[in-house]
Amino acid sequence: MGAMPRFLCDAMLGSLARWLRLMGFDTAYEAGGEDGELARRAAEEGRWLLTRDRGLAAAGPRTVWIRAEALEDQLVEVFERLGLEPDPGCFGSRCAACNGVVRPVAREAVEGKVPPFVLATVDGFRICEGCGRVYWRGSHVARIGERIGRVLDRLEAHRVPG
Repeated sequence: MGAMPRFLCDAMLGSLARWLRLMGFDTAYEAGGEDGELARRAAEEGRWLLTRDRGLAAAGPRTVWIRAEALEDQLVEVFERLGLEPDPGCFGSRCAACNGVVRPVAREAVEGKVPPFVLATVDGFRICEGCGRVYWRGSHVARIGERIGRVLDRLEAHRVPG
């Protein structure tokens, strides 16, 4: 696939930004800002601008107007329209909260940052280099995996054999 694209989601696509991050894509999110500023920032940072605003979508050639309303439909739309194939090896490499890079960390490094029960029972922690948020495989991971699995299944079903 080559270099992974980078994204900037506008205020209407906060959930999409979070899920693109969970899937390993460098995705900035702008909760405010004027259309011109968003378009300028996306261009300066070499990002695809994702928006639900039809007017903003006309801002430039690296802008995608997201038509879908439901999150899974939006993910499928982004991947199909840009011809992207998500890389499972990158899943979990970005912080869902701040977009920072997430890296493995020793158990001792998260002591006091996670509940004692989690510290005692979980093997493997990761930490965001940006905001310090700690990640581990909890019960929510299965739900995240199910949603991503549905998106990947839909992409596979739409793929033209060849």
